[in-house]
Amino acid sequence: MNYKSSGKTYFLVFSAAIAAIYTVLTLIFAPISFGPIQFRISEILCILPFFTPAAIPGLFIGCLLSNFLCGAAALDVIFGSLATLIGAVGSYMLRKHQWMVCIPPIVANTIIVPWVLRFAYGSQDFIWYAMITVGVGEILAIGFLGNIFLGVLNRYKHIVFGRFITE
Repeated sequence: MNYKSSGKTYFLVFSAAIAAIYTVLTLIFAPISFGPIQFRISEILCILPFFTPAAIPGLFIGCLLSNFLCGAAALDVIFGSLATLIGAVGSYMLRKHQWMVCIPPIVANTIIVPWVLRFAYGSQDFIWYAMITVGVGEILAIGFLGNIFLGVLNRYKHIVFGRFITE
């Protein structure tokens, strides 16, 4: 098999798998995945750009599908997904600093999602209050659980990601 061909196939398959896992996790935990106080278990996957660039489109598409399938407002589907994309790109850019990988998705969601809640859903919460509630959920999901997941995956990265590890 041609390496270039298998590399492209890997990228597509891994992106699709990440999107599917993100979507399924969000749908399973939908009651706590949306709203002013949200805790998306699927955000744990936001550390995956540390291992592979295929996580960037996978996370974006997974968030887009999750928001769409759960009936989110159009602004949420667009800007919530863009927040995830910005966070994933930032995580990939910080992949040389393992414990900083969780910072971009936390910051992107903490800044963008409160504005989405205000304009898409008419939330009456103060923006700073919404930033705190969303930020706490992101810190717990990505900063705490995501870093645990990162540590576990790092032990098995050659098994899970094979020769396609970004280093």
